[in-house]
Amino acid sequence: MAASREYLDYILEQLSDVPGITFRPMMGEYVLYCRGKVFGGIYDDRFLVKPVPAAVSLMPDAEPAVPYPGAKEMLTVEETDDREFLRTLVEAMFQQLPGAKR
Repeated sequence: MAASREYLDYILEQLSDVPGITFRPMMGEYVLYCRGKVFGGIYDDRFLVKPVPAAVSLMPDAEPAVPYPGAKEMLTVEETDDREFLRTLVEAMFQQLPGAKR
């Protein structure tokens, strides 16, 4: 099952308070970037983020999920209706993400 454009648009709207959010379609799914750094994606209409310490701390009960076979585990974001939480999450994660690949 691929991610729907409608779900991507919903998540992008929820993240609209965070500067520099972009996406790239990738094999039926969507990779999400914050100012050039990958922080998560939309996989099978699930919003998943990298399990950096900030994400683990802010979502201690988050369900781990594998976005596609052979990928590393990510964390499922359940609080998609809470724009303030999402802004806090992505901004906190940004500081812990590796730099953008060139």
